Amino acid sequence: MVGVVFLTFFVMSLVTNILNSLIPDIISSYSVTLAAAAFLNFAFFIAYGVMSIPAGFWVERFTEKPVMIVAFVAATAGALSFALHPSYSAALPSFFVIGTGMATLQVAINPLLRVAGGEEHFAFNSAFAQLIFGSASFISPHIYSYLVENLNRPGSQTNPLLAILGRLTPAALPWASIYWIFVVSTALMVVLLAFLQFPKVERTADESAGSLQMYTSLLRRPMVWAFFLAVFAYVGCEQGTANWISKFLSVYHGYDPHTTGASAVSWFWGLLTAGCFVGMGLLKLFDSRKVLIGTSVGALLCLTAALFGPARVSLIAFPAIGLFASVMWPILVSLGLNSAAEHHGPFAGILSTGIMGGAVVPVIIGRIGDHFGLRSGVSFLYLTFACVLSVGFWARPLIANATLSLRKAETEVSR
Repeated sequence: MVGVVFLTFFVMSLVTNILNSLIPDIISSYSVTLAAAAFLNFAFFIAYGVMSIPAGFWVERFTEKPVMIVAFVAATAGALSFALHPSYSAALPSFFVIGTGMATLQVAINPLLRVAGGEEHFAFNSAFAQLIFGSASFISPHIYSYLVENLNRPGSQTNPLLAILGRLTPAALPWASIYWIFVVSTALMVVLLAFLQFPKVERTADESAGSLQMYTSLLRRPMVWAFFLAVFAYVGCEQGTANWISKFLSVYHGYDPHTTGASAVSWFWGLLTAGCFVGMGLLKLFDSRKVLIGTSVGALLCLTAALFGPARVSLIAFPAIGLFASVMWPILVSLGLNSAAEHHGPFAGILSTGIMGGAVVPVIIGRIGDHFGLRSGVSFLYLTFACVLSVGFWARPLIANATLSLRKAETEVSR
């Protein structure tokens, strides 16, 4: 069951983060504006804002297995509808349906991982799951590059996979073939889950969806809204950067979005994953608020180099933003939850709703880019990163993160 949860993380990431590499092709294939292209990202990520809290109630009522199966059925249906009709008008509802499936899965799998792997191993398994999630985000742009580069190449019919995808995909849209890969992947997950015996999950207070009264109580607190906006801004930073890397490098530096651009996106996600291990070490040495301030400043410096530096610098600086952004999500969530004395489960649901920042910010960037140029559009990320940076100054958690110096001081006091 632990392996199945890890596999779920992998498939989720494979499907979720491919959109960042597709933006240049979407713009050229459909002849749409930057904002219109980003609206496909909006259709996907707005599902997190819509589904995060309802999914918690569904899991508590129907249990994990049926909810996960329905989530993968939805993802399969969304991917299949776009694969069969790869048009812009079909993409909007298709990507929203896929997003609802991914949002629902995100709510279901963490408590399942805790029970299946044992509470004593939950921290390790959670970290390993994030590593798997990041590895799929690193791999998916390379799958995209392989398909685009080889699907219409002479001799591709000798490769069974390329031959089948070539027959199913319009010749003018080779990038759309990756959605057939998603159809097969999510459909296989439906079959796999249907035959598995799931353990009974007793949800902790932090995992419980809570009651309407709890949400009402939380939403009256300015602190809750502040952390919601911080999470909203962070996911906007993450998707706003990854979404426009390939297009920016193509427009301003002439890099091929099918190869160099896709590779840059891949390395952004790779460094976002690798940075988690560096961040874990930093959080054992320093207060999480100081780590957040330092990484936010580092991300802003990399953003400046990426926007205004020469081609080679920009090519390195964009992925490097991922290295500094890697610890922002866990720090923001932990600071938020540690700032509340109760109702942690509903509070976590509110914070998860903030993932819809990944829907809104790329559209804002695209809209600004249509009027003033993409460099001006991506500069909007200064505002969202500044919002994340501010948390390091105003957050007042009830419980500070455990550092080596704090433990040493506690030990000396006990003596």
